[in-house]
Amino acid sequence: MSLMQRNSLLFPSLMNEMFKPDWFGGMDTVNNSFPAVNIKENEKDFELELAIPGQKKEDFNIEVDNNVLTISMETKNEEETKEDNYTRREFSYRSFRRAFTLPETVDEDKINADYQDGILKFTLPKKEEALPKPKRLIQIGK
Repeated sequence: MSLMQRNSLLFPSLMNEMFKPDWFGGMDTVNNSFPAVNIKENEKDFELELAIPGQKKEDFNIEVDNNVLTISMETKNEEETKEDNYTRREFSYRSFRRAFTLPETVDEDKINADYQDGILKFTLPKKEEALPKPKRLIQIGK
């Protein structure tokens, strides 16, 4: 199984190609801030978890196109306070984008996502033909 990463910048792409793992890469960053990811392969599916605390499910943009799962987020927080005759504005921006090339064994139409307790969790079911076949006994003929 091989999930490959996609990057939009040349240098990170080159570095990632030199040091990439054999499975599930998927790092593309904006502002050098990206969530940690856990990936687990089960018999019937893959589980992909991203640690992104303090967000709402509406903050995420999730797309699948040409076997590429792209997860992105952008939040803006603006706070305005008045002290004496001065106005102070503090801006806080947080964004990231991660793209994962899915193996051909994943059934794209059945991918599910859930966000709970700061963890964005995906279930990537395998196609029927990719599932292990049950053991079969063969009888010896005459």
